[in-house]
Amino acid sequence: MEILINAVTLGSLYLLFALGMSVAWGTIGILNFAHGSTFMFSAMVAYYTVQMVALPMWAMILLGAAVGMVLSVLTQALIFNFILRRNPDLLKAEMQIVVGGIGAASVLLAIAQHYTKSVPFGFSASTFKTTTYQLGAIHISNVQLVILVAAFGLAGLAAWWLKSARAGLALRAIGVNPEVASLMGVDRGRMALGTMAAAGALAGTAGILLTYYLGSIAAETGDSFLISAFAAIILGGIGSVIGVVVGSMILALAETLVVTQLSGTWASAVAFGLIFVVLLFLPRGIFGRKEVRRT
Repeated sequence: MEILINAVTLGSLYLLFALGMSVAWGTIGILNFAHGSTFMFSAMVAYYTVQMVALPMWAMILLGAAVGMVLSVLTQALIFNFILRRNPDLLKAEMQIVVGGIGAASVLLAIAQHYTKSVPFGFSASTFKTTTYQLGAIHISNVQLVILVAAFGLAGLAAWWLKSARAGLALRAIGVNPEVASLMGVDRGRMALGTMAAAGALAGTAGILLTYYLGSIAAETGDSFLISAFAAIILGGIGSVIGVVVGSMILALAETLVVTQLSGTWASAVAFGLIFVVLLFLPRGIFGRKEVRRT
């Protein structure tokens, strides 16, 4: 049970991180490789802030979400929109968007490494204190409870919004056929900014909660999390909320079992192994939608 709880907690962190990235990729067609650095940079800004002013956890989460939102919107407005203006065909611009995201990630990583000297940082100055509860033979902390509630609550909200809200339906329409959606009055540029803002806020929230959970993270933590999130998205299916939930949990459970039974050095191998197996038998992922091409 302890292993299962730890696996679900890790899966919830993967879910928070990968949810926005998956929705953006599956709807507006943006694969943002700066997502990992946004996640890390949000936690770093919160770390330097809490050194000056002691803040509770809820304030740290709001700060991290705000920083992540601003970074993602700036990445979309200054890099991805510039690329799309020069090359309106999304399929042809896809590789340029990937390279642009890697470039933005490199800048954020270099800044973080410069100021932190690649030394791990945490929120020991925060007013929040970790408490562990015992339920029979099971131990669970208040940080884990916050992570679980935040991850599944936000995933449920995202699923409802995409399925029922007018703006969510418009975003899904862009993912199916952007040309027809544009003719129906959907503003792709505005929806793209909103999607990237939400994705950045989720990444920032995940960065704050991971730092509380582990005690500290390093400037390079975002890169390793990006690999795991990419694996979870491929497993579940691009753009599917339930797919990200299932993919994150499967990946986290597999990695936790490997770490506890074998060695932590095999964790990345498991992620790439799962990607290979899923792409071999289910090219679109477990819940991936079929692609429709119209002439």
